[in-house]
Amino acid sequence: MEILLRQARIIDPSSPFHLQTKDILISNGSIKEIGSIQSPSAHIIEIEDLSVSPGWTDVFAHFCDPGFEFRETLETGATGAAKGGFTDVMVIPNTAPVIHNKSGVEYIVQRSKTLPVHIHPIGAVTKNNEGKELAEMYDMHASGAVAFGDGLATIQSAGLLLKALQYLKAIDKPLIQVPDDLSISATGLMNEGILSTRLGLPGKPDIAEELMVRRDIELAKYTGSKIHITGISTAQSVAMVRQAKKEGLNVTASVTPYHLYFSDENLKEYDTNLKVNPPLRTIHDRDALRAGVMDGTIDCLATHHLPHDSDHKVVEFEYANYGMTGLETAFAALLSSIPGIDPARLILFLSLNPRKIFGLPAATIHINQPASLSLFNMTLNWTVGASVSKSDNTPFTGMELTGKPLGIINKDQLFLND
Repeated sequence: MEILLRQARIIDPSSPFHLQTKDILISNGSIKEIGSIQSPSAHIIEIEDLSVSPGWTDVFAHFCDPGFEFRETLETGATGAAKGGFTDVMVIPNTAPVIHNKSGVEYIVQRSKTLPVHIHPIGAVTKNNEGKELAEMYDMHASGAVAFGDGLATIQSAGLLLKALQYLKAIDKPLIQVPDDLSISATGLMNEGILSTRLGLPGKPDIAEELMVRRDIELAKYTGSKIHITGISTAQSVAMVRQAKKEGLNVTASVTPYHLYFSDENLKEYDTNLKVNPPLRTIHDRDALRAGVMDGTIDCLATHHLPHDSDHKVVEFEYANYGMTGLETAFAALLSSIPGIDPARLILFLSLNPRKIFGLPAATIHINQPASLSLFNMTLNWTVGASVSKSDNTPFTGMELTGKPLGIINKDQLFLND
């Protein structure tokens, strides 16, 4: 396949063409020429205000396959990722069966080979995500697991997490953790505060997250291992990650688009699509997260794309499952939350940082490099419509956002949004 991108603004701090507007010729999955190009045989893509960057990476998403294909499949998840501008997605192991051995990893790797998006398995740290016994992490690593974590099931035992970090140090892979101390927050439905009291909902206090962030940082310091904290939601969590980085620890962090966009104030209507874990916090916390993105404390984006069927969302708030879909709206939610973000910082956040943290193949816009590209418009206002996901649990439907993903070029395949 030969593709010619006409007059695309290149946003890639690792490229000598950064912030230049050029034609880009792609042939057989590689970038062949950058400049002013004529190619009569190429499929021409000419879009007003087109920008292009190295392919974006989502480090935490649930594709529900195997076991929960009625919510999402690898195929529909990949389509949603491509529509959202992502060329790479790391999928969590909370499937049925759990991805806790090499056969589970190989299932994901083999089934996703022909899809337009690279799908990278996260191997479970413990067998069946039960937090009791370590899983076969070395075998999963050899089969293609790019990182390890129990996904939605936070590892509660400090001793077990310590052993896992020591084990993973030998293969130089990060452990991904959602910070949530269940001994404190098990019954909480939203952020604990004045608003939770007014709404009559049990609260999840900040300390349930912050104790876990502190513990995990200390364990990373003790072992010298890599830990990645995802879904951080409080100002104090950001401050602790910032301090850990100053101390030179192998600590990285990611934030969800919805924690950057919403706050607990948006829960006044009991919208179950906004029931997430960690919960939406205060406006002060949300602003601290935005500042953490801007100054580099928070390294990358994690959509926490969690599809749910209507039976588990169109119910009373108390009984609704946690999570929302997020791949298709992630870019727009990010730009709408932080409209002044520098383009170089944006692409570090979406592409370059996650690839470096998790050891994924580097991507850059340069001649003779693989074409792993995200196409987008940074200024376009658009209204969120129907999702391509099998589930529709998103609060963004019908909202106007700024910044639109236009598609991807990846694995010698072209995916363009309508």
